[in-house]
Amino acid sequence: MLLAFDTATASVSVALVDDGEVRSAYTAHEALRHGELLAPAIDRVLTEGGALTTDVTAIAVGVGPGPFTGLRVGLVTARTMAWALGIPVYGVCTLDILALEASDAGYGEFLVATDARRKEVYAAHYRDGARVAGPQVVKPAEVATGLPVVGAGGRLYPDCFPGFTGLEQPSAEVLAYAVALERCELLDPEPLYLRRPDVMAPRPAKPVS
Repeated sequence: MLLAFDTATASVSVALVDDGEVRSAYTAHEALRHGELLAPAIDRVLTEGGALTTDVTAIAVGVGPGPFTGLRVGLVTARTMAWALGIPVYGVCTLDILALEASDAGYGEFLVATDARRKEVYAAHYRDGARVAGPQVVKPAEVATGLPVVGAGGRLYPDCFPGFTGLEQPSAEVLAYAVALERCELLDPEPLYLRRPDVMAPRPAKPVS
């Protein structure tokens, strides 16, 4: 069984897939509560899927880009579970998860733009199912386009992205299929931040002269 989850956006999405079939899935749309929501969401999905933690044979996790805290919650959980169970963990760029769903919906060329806060977006350009530029963190005006736009950035900045498709958050079900069928580039479970965290280690105190 493959357990998949992504915490790189405002949502926490979890899915359990077995032999190509979704056994259970759950998504919570509550920003800034990833640390509280992920473990209960995993328990819920396992219970509804009739599985135990020890039945999980691999983990798939979104590696971002995304805000530091939420992204770290997902990656630490994935690596800890994988280590405890002795199973592999596969990372996938969160923008690629959204892009795969958009490609399967029939979009040929489009932009994925997710919320990076600070009036910025995480953006990547896709054509025929392949990423051709990005990911990068930019002001919406720098990547403004009339192309179809996937991700929350399209809703937040309609003047820059009039082609918002309505597809906003990544799905753990799509993530699971991406890994199981190797439809996206598989990455190490390391965070793709694109910017430094807000909280920095304090610098050594200057000597008093």
